[in-house]
Amino acid sequence: MHKNILSGILYGASASLWWGIIGVFYFKSVSYVGPIELVIHRTIWTAFLLIITTTLYSKWNLVFSILKNRKKILILLITGILIFINWSTWIYAVVTNKLVDASFGYYMMPILSVFFGIIFLKEPYNRKKLLSILLVTTSIIYLLINFNSVPWTGLIVGLTWSTYSLLRKKINVEADIGLLLESLFVTPIALFAFYLLILDGNYFFSIHDPFNSFWLFLAGAMTLIPLFLFLKGVELAGLGTSGMIFFLTPTGQFLLGIFYYNEFFDLTKFIGFLIIWVGVLIYLFDLKNTEKLN
Repeated sequence: MHKNILSGILYGASASLWWGIIGVFYFKSVSYVGPIELVIHRTIWTAFLLIITTTLYSKWNLVFSILKNRKKILILLITGILIFINWSTWIYAVVTNKLVDASFGYYMMPILSVFFGIIFLKEPYNRKKLLSILLVTTSIIYLLINFNSVPWTGLIVGLTWSTYSLLRKKINVEADIGLLLESLFVTPIALFAFYLLILDGNYFFSIHDPFNSFWLFLAGAMTLIPLFLFLKGVELAGLGTSGMIFFLTPTGQFLLGIFYYNEFFDLTKFIGFLIIWVGVLIYLFDLKNTEKLN
């Protein structure tokens, strides 16, 4: 195997396992502050760290060029709101022991992105892609019929991220620069929410508790480190290979939810997951064949 591809696989696997395991343990460890304050810190410190990396890599010229483009600004404003909802929902799932439900969203996310690409971007498709989309749709409908087993957090996570990916494909913006602007756009919301928490007296971040505050500050790093690892993996191994490796993320979350945190998982959910797992396998085989052709 080519050295660059192997390195890319290692980067991609590190990112996926970070999202699927390390990130879960971290956000579980700070779940006592509640989902609202957690998403506040994730937003603010992600923006703060991206300002630092943008300065270190001398990328402010890219930021200013984007700010001159109204279309890109509008799309990044919308994607900023979408990713804020996505982060909030996932953190809520972790804090309230719905990690298994959240993993459902990560399984369906890449296949939904393929579906949106076919519908809105006229991207090419084949029978395997259509079959995987059909199975994801069947799984969702099956769970909706059995209302009590609907993984609502997973559906929101999957739909917001797929829509986010679709809109980001419409503009040529580097991932880190786009995330900087997105997080900056929603930071005022986060700051206002934190101000309300301060007024209420129900907050944990304080100069009087430096260890706890530093631990919350790490929410930004927990967002950016796997992102940079994933981007490096895509650069070295290609998007197809990285896309296959990505499924380590929901698998890690699912296994932690079932076997470590003992989350509820009934037969109805199992059948819904089984349907979507078949769709994922078909999707992965298609990705593998596509990689061979390239």
